[in-house]
This record gives sequence, C-alpha cells and structure tokens, in this order.
Amino acid sequence: MNKRTILALFSVMLLGIPPLSAAAQQEAPAHENGKTTTKEVKQDVTKAAKTIKSYSVEKRDEAAKNAKTALDALDVRIAAMEKQIDKNWDKMSKSAREDARNTLQALHEQRIKAAEWYGGLKNSNADAWEHMKKGFSDAYQSLRHALEKAQGAYEKDEKK
Repeated sequence: MNKRTILALFSVMLLGIPPLSAAAQQEAPAHENGKTTTKEVKQDVTKAAKTIKSYSVEKRDEAAKNAKTALDALDVRIAAMEKQIDKNWDKMSKSAREDARNTLQALHEQRIKAAEWYGGLKNSNADAWEHMKKGFSDAYQSLRHALEKAQGAYEKDEKK
C-alpha cells in the first residue's frame, strides 16, 4: 500500500465508525446496517461546530456538554483507528508504519488543542466567552479538515 492509501484508510476508519457515547448515538443518523456514512459524520461535525458557535454565555454549560460529546465521539474513533493500526502492524511496510505513526501523532496534537480550547470554553467568563467559543470551533474544524483531506487523498487514489 502506498502512503496516501494508508493515511486515507485510517481516516476512513476514523470517520466510518459510529460514536459510542450515548449522546452521540442519539444524534448520529444510522442506516439499516447500523453504520453511519462519512457524509453524515461530516454533517454532524459541521452541525456541532455551528451549534457551539451559536451559544450565548448564558448557555455555556450546554455548549460545553455538546463540545464534550463531540470530543468523546472523536476519542472513540481515534482509539478504534489505533486498534486497527495495531492489528495490521505486522502487515504494514516500514513506510506505512511511519506514516501511520505520523498521522496518529498529528491527530493527537490536534485533539490536544481542541481539549485545551474545550477547557477554556467550559471555564470562561462572559468577557472571554466569544474568544473561547471561536477558539474551540476553529480547533474542531481544523481537525475535521485534516480528516477530509486524508479521505480525499484516499478517494483520489482509489479512482486510479
């Protein structure tokens, strides 16, 4: 497998696994086979980010709860991806292993940034609310765009 295919496969796995948190399950649409489509996950992520942006400081606790649900769902997907990498580790080339490690490291770094903004969002006062809300939404969207980019590379690679 080439580098783009490995990265994209991990991204597809990340996007294709339905979230396990109770709140996320209620929000995520599923098909008869129980799987959520990539398109639906993208829509849910976009909806979550837009919803959080719309909250006033008076609804900070509700915004923090929604942000936590979104981050929990992301954590489940990252853990599943790590498990899949571990399962296939012996079958992967040295280059694919390095790419997988780099991809996971980048995802964890972006996840940490989102968590830092989440902490600020959760504990912000009225004066800092807009800044924290925007920071969290931007960090969350950045992670989403990274996943979409990797998925796009996979789809492009598959058409060859």
